[in-house]
Amino acid sequence: MAAISPGEAPLSEEESRRQLRRAVVASTIGTTIEWYDFFLYSIVTGLIFAKLYFPESNPLVGTLQAFLIYAVGFVARPVGAAIFGHYGDRIGRKATLIVTLLLMGIATFAVAFVPTYATIGIWGAVILTVLRFIQGVGVGGEWGGSVLMSMEWARTNGHRGFVASWPQFGVPAGLFLANLAVLAMSQISGSGFATWGWRVPFFLSIVLVAIGLYIRLNILETPIFARLLAEHKIEKTPILEVIRRQPKDIVLSAFARMAEQAPFYIYTAFVFTYGVRNLGATRDLLLTAVLAAAVLEFFTIPLFGHVSDLIGRRKMYLIGAVCAGIFGFIYFGMVDTKSSLWIFVAIMLSLVPHAMLYGPQAAFIAESFTGRMRYSGASLGYQLASVIAGGPAPLIATALFAYYQSGYAVACYVLACAALSLISASLMGDHTNQDISREYDEARAMGDDGHARPAT
Repeated sequence: MAAISPGEAPLSEEESRRQLRRAVVASTIGTTIEWYDFFLYSIVTGLIFAKLYFPESNPLVGTLQAFLIYAVGFVARPVGAAIFGHYGDRIGRKATLIVTLLLMGIATFAVAFVPTYATIGIWGAVILTVLRFIQGVGVGGEWGGSVLMSMEWARTNGHRGFVASWPQFGVPAGLFLANLAVLAMSQISGSGFATWGWRVPFFLSIVLVAIGLYIRLNILETPIFARLLAEHKIEKTPILEVIRRQPKDIVLSAFARMAEQAPFYIYTAFVFTYGVRNLGATRDLLLTAVLAAAVLEFFTIPLFGHVSDLIGRRKMYLIGAVCAGIFGFIYFGMVDTKSSLWIFVAIMLSLVPHAMLYGPQAAFIAESFTGRMRYSGASLGYQLASVIAGGPAPLIATALFAYYQSGYAVACYVLACAALSLISASLMGDHTNQDISREYDEARAMGDDGHARPAT
């Protein structure tokens, strides 16, 4: 479908294809940058923030305190979803995405300059908390816009899962770059990494932001939003309307993410604390293994997005939830051998079940909401999971291990999250290969032949 803005002629097929490519590239690169920023913080939290900002606490308490600041970013994400969901449905996907990129990038850049406890005492942790909250607000608004920017430019219904999976590609790409940056800085000898080396990756993020900003400024608004604008179907309060009209879809979307969110942050954030302190693994081994896992997801995320176009979004998602629940026990069974080889293999494979969920997830959630409230509804459902799953996961994992002294206790937590996702996803609607350009309430009032159904 060609984009039609008020007063403008439809785009040619060739120009539509060009805009689709630009939208996919802009969304993917943008999410890569934003997730680089977000993951950089999570990696450094597990490695060094407890020592720098809570040096007077014992190691376990200091780790919990550092992860509490880490969790603040997740609490802020629904706030960002509400703010930018509103404006994304009111003024458009493109403008909103530019603001979220700037917000996230500037907050991350500022982390490079936060003084430690030794310099300003507890105020260092306070500043980190504020910046982490701003990061979370930016990420909360980013996801929905990036997915819609790609998905709403898709020219055929049969490829939406694959197209929408590319913004998801930004997660492993950002994870790879963040781990690579920390790994490179960790080669600094002596106390250099703890003193200044960890700050360099945060400082360099401003370069990536400039690149992302340039790309996003050169894309057009999506055809679906342009059509809504031309037909004067913009909601005045989209957040309130989607809560009123589709509350079930919001709640189910949030709980459907449990099996994807919680294990992901256990395998990419908690693993640094667990691996170094309990397995005796080196920092470089863990960083390299997570790098390998991220590279593997470069291929598996678009693969499972494509598979969802073939077998259906919901079926693919249910298969992924089952695999995620089982894999937790396999994962801790391998890492608890304390063998470097098995630790590496376990971490490298840990994101395969994640990809089975994350690949189809963007289209699965976004398709659940009607166009004029899609940014608000999808963002809110998606980001609420950050509060109930992503943010608490490292904290819950740390507490479970401290109490039971067994990784299998954490695996049971992963299994419980998978069960919740399985139930929630089974109750969600499946819009695979269906037309999402027409408003759902209008479509329900029309017959398959396009004529209004008789009143009953």
